[in-house]
Amino acid sequence: MATLNLRKEQRPQIKNFINGTYYDPMSKEYINGFNPATGEINAEIPDSDDSDVAFAVKAAKRAFMSWSQFPVERRARIMVRIADLIEQHLEDLAWIETEDTGKPISLTREVDIPRAASNFRFFGTAIRHFSSESHPMQGEAINYTLRKPLGVVGCISPWNLPLYLFTWKIAPALAAGNCVVGKPSEVTPKTAFALSEICKEAGLPNGVLNIIHGLGNKVGKAIVEHPEINAISFTGGTNTGLEIAKTAAPSLKKLSLELGGKNPNIIFADCDFQKMLSTTINSSFRNQGQICLCGSRIFVEKSIYDRFKTEFIARTYMLKVGDPMKDDTYMGSVISESHMNKVLYHINLAVEEGGQILTGGKQFDLKGRCSKGWFLEPTVIDGLPNSCRTNQEEIFGPVVTLIPFETEEEVLRMANDSPYGLSATIWTSNLTRAHRMADNIDAGVVWVNTWMTRDLRTPFGGMKGSGLGREGGLEALRFFTEPKNICIGL
Repeated sequence: MATLNLRKEQRPQIKNFINGTYYDPMSKEYINGFNPATGEINAEIPDSDDSDVAFAVKAAKRAFMSWSQFPVERRARIMVRIADLIEQHLEDLAWIETEDTGKPISLTREVDIPRAASNFRFFGTAIRHFSSESHPMQGEAINYTLRKPLGVVGCISPWNLPLYLFTWKIAPALAAGNCVVGKPSEVTPKTAFALSEICKEAGLPNGVLNIIHGLGNKVGKAIVEHPEINAISFTGGTNTGLEIAKTAAPSLKKLSLELGGKNPNIIFADCDFQKMLSTTINSSFRNQGQICLCGSRIFVEKSIYDRFKTEFIARTYMLKVGDPMKDDTYMGSVISESHMNKVLYHINLAVEEGGQILTGGKQFDLKGRCSKGWFLEPTVIDGLPNSCRTNQEEIFGPVVTLIPFETEEEVLRMANDSPYGLSATIWTSNLTRAHRMADNIDAGVVWVNTWMTRDLRTPFGGMKGSGLGREGGLEALRFFTEPKNICIGL
């Protein structure tokens, strides 16, 4: 596969994928992509615009006429074949993903790429079991519900989990019989480019999946505004999500928005301390803290606060920041120089607000290949109130704050005192308290004595500024279909 030879090219030119063919952007203009671990240009990316989106929509509309009529079993077989091919090319895809994102290759190899395969396999299987309802009316009539595909849908995914979240959107859309115009992040385009060829080899018909590369304010905006795109599934920042909602509302497009988070990690004194400590390191710094589900506000019961602080800092010191291509690296680079500077700004803000940096707080300098990369030290901050900007604004980097609490009521109030409501984590051996806290926390996902344990059958999404709607399982298949009630008189 030509696209999977990306690791052999120093500066490949990415193409748009429309109707099963690779195209230059209509503008003939390209923008530079960067390897965040080295700071070097690693790709030329199409600077596409509304004309490229319009071309893709036409192809998708034509393909929809046949794809939507495919028997479910036939669609499912193609999707499972895509999953098989992703797994067959795991090592190449992991390498490409790491070069684009700067995250450790151990993470892309063990989580990101396998999860992309799982998304296609899950929804390829789930669509076979997707059933509708019937409602008899006492001998008068019977109602039954059909769920019809929407047509052409737009899927816009972020840079932090590029293939993982791109497939999380397009897999249920395709399984339900829709055709997709997708936009991966312009920062991390390569695995989406590789996916297009995998889909061709798997037998996905031309035009069913179209991938347009480019900037959000051009391509993303054009997808949201296009009158023949009937639904938008977006993952990204809350401010961008609000703009999408404003744009899409007048045309009554269906919207699924998975946005930011400022998630509480609540630790009670009766927890399994060592299990909690190991997991909290991951929920703080995994993927350089660039996961919307990271527990960036760590609330610790006062009686174990000093012990936690001492042991957590000791564990943080042990984390290896290094070349993401090395298997023993725990933290790679953040996604870009501008993002690194944004995180550093928030660390400086924390100090201005009275916070004490217990460890980290600076750019991390590496020698050799990664000497010009964008690396940060894992950072732990103490002494800030929950109400300050540092604890209210999403930083999206390897930065956590520690906050002591005395009572369940106090920590619940602080946990919910946030513009976000995506996830929360609770550590306790008291089952009654676990249920009570989980029920009262404003979050779409609550983990008890675990973190990032995901069952693809369950609904995923947030409250408040963390989004609109739910993804995953039957919720995703429902989103990408329109229910139609049919009433038959008896």
